[in-house]
Amino acid sequence: MENPRIEALRRMIERNPNDPRLRFGLALELEKLERWEDAARELRAYLALADDEGNAWGRLGRALRALGRDDEAKDAYGRGIEAAYRHGHPSMAAEFEEILEEWGD
Repeated sequence: MENPRIEALRRMIERNPNDPRLRFGLALELEKLERWEDAARELRAYLALADDEGNAWGRLGRALRALGRDDEAKDAYGRGIEAAYRHGHPSMAAEFEEILEEWGD
């Protein structure tokens, strides 16, 4: 049986598939369960609908990294840095920059 919160969010998304808040909420629930592939899919759906300020890009980077998709993860963190600076969140951008620096090549 699926997690009740996930089930509820999926039902709401069926009724309103273009609500980015629902997609983000579902991604967070999936992330808690470390269902990285599902979380990445929902984060991408959210990002297609919303002008994210950086947080979702960082979460996508984390999910992709957990899946071993390093190039995609680095791209997500890079896009998160751009979004964070664009929206006035330099500390978030610095956090993602640090992740990339520690990661190396």
